[in-house]
Amino acid sequence: MAENEARTRMTQDCRHDMELLFFKLVATPLLLLAATLAGRRWGETVGGLVVGLPLTSGPISLFLALEQGPEFATNATSGSLCATAAQACFAVAWCRSASAGWGKALLAATVAFAISAGLLEHSTLSQSALFIIDILVMALALMFIPKITVRSSKLRIPRWDLPVRILLIAALVVAVTLLAPFVGAGVSGILAAFPLMATILAVFAQRNHGPHAAQQVMRGMVGGSFSFAVFFWSLSLLLPRFSLLMAYSIAVALALLVQSISVVRMQRPSANTLTH
Repeated sequence: MAENEARTRMTQDCRHDMELLFFKLVATPLLLLAATLAGRRWGETVGGLVVGLPLTSGPISLFLALEQGPEFATNATSGSLCATAAQACFAVAWCRSASAGWGKALLAATVAFAISAGLLEHSTLSQSALFIIDILVMALALMFIPKITVRSSKLRIPRWDLPVRILLIAALVVAVTLLAPFVGAGVSGILAAFPLMATILAVFAQRNHGPHAAQQVMRGMVGGSFSFAVFFWSLSLLLPRFSLLMAYSIAVALALLVQSISVVRMQRPSANTLTH
């Protein structure tokens, strides 16, 4: 009897793990696909705005809550909020280094992200304090990123482009959720919030349209990161008090509300326009 119960429980756990793995490999890559198509349809700034949403870190946060528990996911919001300000530093560093080529820009941006996220993580500030810092840093970053509208000519997209993007995002989701028990909640939140989607879009934009196009991806990402900060700050308040469904539903609704405001503001026409 006990052996049958143990076998049934093992079967249920295995099925649960397989279902989670399926969603890890499908849900987030589909969100990346939506961001990619939005960028191709409406331009680099809108693409950056879309990837500014927690399209990768949001699902990872949910997976952490399901696998490690709501308390772990709540603690991980601190890392995500540290990474929000670090994303703005990432964007500024990229824009300042873009003229040297996308490789050097990516290196400079990654170093800026790691240093700023590490410093904030070791500050042990509360989620609310980190949220205020995020807002200030993002507002400051937008002042340093040039607002230039880039009108890009249509290019033939290689067939391997989307599959490579999807594989990279799926690998990030699986890696963070597997490493979470070993690296802790804070580091998991930071890793989940590394701007991989924005990096992919920026590299492609810079290789095909030049540094100004990549800068607009970064500007869009920072503009969209206000919703990112709202999402994780609200989660830090909601997860200890409500069910997962309620907490994530409210957080998503608030993020979408803030993002709709950002889209309107970021889409205002600019006097500076470049054509490629």
